[in-house]
Amino acid sequence: MKLWNIFVAFFIPGIVGYGGGPASIPLVENEVVDRFGWMNVTEFSEMLAMANALPGPIATKMAGFIGYQQAGILGAVVGVFATVAPSLILMILLLSLLAKFKNSPRVKTMTNLIRPAIAVLLGIMAFQFFNTSYEASGLFQTAFLIVASFILLEKMKVHPAFVILGSLVYGAIFLGNI
Repeated sequence: MKLWNIFVAFFIPGIVGYGGGPASIPLVENEVVDRFGWMNVTEFSEMLAMANALPGPIATKMAGFIGYQQAGILGAVVGVFATVAPSLILMILLLSLLAKFKNSPRVKTMTNLIRPAIAVLLGIMAFQFFNTSYEASGLFQTAFLIVASFILLEKMKVHPAFVILGSLVYGAIFLGNI
C-alpha cells in the first residue's frame, strides 16, 4: 500500500503539473504534506532546498528522495517512475500516432518544417557553449577542445562518451582550480 501511495503522490502531479517540475512543486507538497503526512512544511522546504542545490530535474529529485525516505530503494524507483510515467505514456502514444501517419503528406511537411527550427536551436546552444567556454577558459583552450573533439569524433570515430569523458579529465587537470 505504501508503494501505491508513493506512486499516486507523484503520478497525479505529473499529469496535472503543466509547466514541468517547478509547476508541480505545490502539487507534490499537497500530496506529501497534506494528503499523506509524510513531511511537515518545514521538512518539505528543507528537502526542496536540497533538491534545488543538485543538478537535474526537480520533480525526479523530490520523488527519489521522498520515495527513498518512505520505502527505501524500491520507493525511490516507484517515485521516480511515477514522475516520468505521464510523459513516457504520452510520448509512446504520440510516437505510435506519428508512426501510423508517417507517410501522410501533412506529417512529412510538419517534420520538414521542424528540422530547421531544431537546427537553429542546436546552433544557438552550440554558440552559447562556445561563448561560455571562451569566457571561462580563453580562446586557446576552447579552440584546442573543439579541434581535438572534431578529430576524435569525425576522423577517428571515437564514441562521444569517451570524448566527453576525456574533455572532463582535461578540464579537471588543466582548467580546474583544484
